[in-house]
Amino acid sequence: MPFVSKTRRQTDYNRFPPSVPIVIDNGASYFRIGWAGETEPRVVFRNIVQRPRHKATGETVTIVGDQDPAMMKFFDCTRSGPRSAFDSNVVYQFEIMEYILDFAFDRLGASGSSIDHPILITECVCNPVYSRSKMAELLFDTYGVPAVAFGVDAAFSYKYNQRHGKCQKDGIVICPGFTTTHTIPFVEGEPVYKGSCRTNIGGYHVTDYLKQLLSLKYPFHSSIFTWEKAEELKLEHCYIAPDYVSEVRKFQEGTKEAEEKTRYWQLPWIPPPVEAPPSEEEIARKAAIREKQGQRLREMAEAKRSSKINEMENELHSLHFLVKQLDQVEEDDIPSFLSDTGYTSRQELESTVSKVTQALRKARGDPKDEPDEFEENIDSNEKYPLLNVPDNMLTPEQIKDKKKQLFLKTTTEGRLRARQKRNEEELEKERRNQLEEERRRENPEFYLEEMRAQYKEVLERVEQKKRLKTNGSNTNGNQKSGNVGRGERLSAAKRERMRLLTTAAFDRGKGEDTFGAKDEDWQLYKLMSKDNDDDDERPDSDEAELARLSSRLQEIDPTFEQKVEGELGQASGEAPGVRPLTEEDYKIVIGVERFRCPEILFHPNLVGIDQVGLDEMAGASIRRLPHEDKELEERLTSSILMTGGCSLVQGMKERLECGIRMIRPCGSTINVVQAEDPVLDAWRGASAFAADLNFLKNAFTKKDYYEKGEDWLRGYQIQYNTL
Repeated sequence: MPFVSKTRRQTDYNRFPPSVPIVIDNGASYFRIGWAGETEPRVVFRNIVQRPRHKATGETVTIVGDQDPAMMKFFDCTRSGPRSAFDSNVVYQFEIMEYILDFAFDRLGASGSSIDHPILITECVCNPVYSRSKMAELLFDTYGVPAVAFGVDAAFSYKYNQRHGKCQKDGIVICPGFTTTHTIPFVEGEPVYKGSCRTNIGGYHVTDYLKQLLSLKYPFHSSIFTWEKAEELKLEHCYIAPDYVSEVRKFQEGTKEAEEKTRYWQLPWIPPPVEAPPSEEEIARKAAIREKQGQRLREMAEAKRSSKINEMENELHSLHFLVKQLDQVEEDDIPSFLSDTGYTSRQELESTVSKVTQALRKARGDPKDEPDEFEENIDSNEKYPLLNVPDNMLTPEQIKDKKKQLFLKTTTEGRLRARQKRNEEELEKERRNQLEEERRRENPEFYLEEMRAQYKEVLERVEQKKRLKTNGSNTNGNQKSGNVGRGERLSAAKRERMRLLTTAAFDRGKGEDTFGAKDEDWQLYKLMSKDNDDDDERPDSDEAELARLSSRLQEIDPTFEQKVEGELGQASGEAPGVRPLTEEDYKIVIGVERFRCPEILFHPNLVGIDQVGLDEMAGASIRRLPHEDKELEERLTSSILMTGGCSLVQGMKERLECGIRMIRPCGSTINVVQAEDPVLDAWRGASAFAADLNFLKNAFTKKDYYEKGEDWLRGYQIQYNTL
């Protein structure tokens, strides 16, 4: 289970005389404070500070340690994350450290601005003199502490367990902490810091590695894998494999033992509602509703059409009446008469009458008033007399009229050809509709299935063209467009233009440049012209056919629903872009992660840290001792103590003993023991040390500090044998 914070304010602060020291275990993960001589710290909280803004007032507040998530909803924490005073295991942010000490002394029960009790505070091994001096200045100047003593947390834990018979005077303490891991050899009950060893790997890296692995494995649940949740999973499920390679092989082969070691965490999952297919009654009801809506729309359209026809009939009647009046007006009075009506000439009035008449016929659905063939086929010599006359026989004005006649003749002939083509298409369409209607009457079911198949085929072609136009012609095996370049996104006509251009440039580099000597060479520019890009400009026949089939299916099939863009991929078997999550996706499987994450304590190179593991650190500490004594080495390896939060991981003792045995001579005595309480033994050892009557001999006052200077702290070290 995760460690529990205790932040309740104490009320018995004034019961303790000033001679009773205050003991502080200033760890990178948790901060513990209490009174000397007691077995449990009074206040425990996470060693972090957060300064969010209140959502209502906008005021910046300081939050130390763990807080109730229900209270944090009133604060904006997006711009202020948790901050620590530590860099690895060295205090360097003393502004944050001051917030933490303020909170700790307040929770302990202190009410004044000064603390009149001596303080014993823990630090890391070989703490830099700068960090130690700044901490002393903070305690002396800010809180008025009478005396201060510094001690190493791992050393206090070793001495506490030595007092209870768990280890001997000569031994090694291995402390895998929150951000770092230390090994310290002890000789005659005193730590030998020259033989100490440190690596920048700890419980924080194990938790963070587990969080990263689960987030990569389940990216759609990354918000659930918070750091706190990963810490809880680590403490509950992680273990250290006796042999990492063989353990990995078991999970690769999927053995029964691996299945038994796999843990499952089921997240809340609500199955999506399943829609039952509509019944025949429901289909008929929807068809009736659509028919009713269509009838109402048709009635509205008919009413609107009737109103428009009435308006145009009234307008046409007014125009005819105006023309009759105009016929009765003298020629000289026509301009003054038309000025009152808004028209400038008789031709404009007659043109308006013609336009309104045509619009009225169109609204009524009457056939167009087409000119007779005799009118259209009048001898061109009579209608366009200047066309056959040479230009040298015409005046400049007649030449202009000749050009106009040529334009009118060309336009008329083109209109006749278009009309003839349109009539042929309408006849062909009517004939095809008659044939389809006959086929439908002969076998309605077969005809409906055939129409559906045609619709699906044409729809696939249209969607394929759209994908090619957007992404290019290169697709992967799933018919999905991959990443393509500019040349692959070009249409067929554009690719042809590029080919012609590159071919012309290539041919010009061979020998003499003769391009342009022939008239055929200049056809290249026509082919390269954008006006010939029929692939992009011409109307798509497939889209027209798709619209026709869709309209026909809507007439004969009441259950037909036109597919929108984007549904084709799923209908044709193409994998959708986002797969819907199932119950299995909400089941978190923790298998190889259980032992892969804590393995970085023995192989830090798994996370990119080029340092040694725990077992090799013990051998390095023995080799760093100032003298070589085989008997001393035997005594050291026969009393190895594990302390620190990471030593609680299952299998740590066996793996560490096996690793040290591999680097020691054959027959060496290896005895690895775990501390009674790897988390609290450091504070308990410091509490017992501070309760000793000789504690003040190991402490120094503010006067001593300012008289001896900062360099004096470089050699400062307490004597642990008083325990």
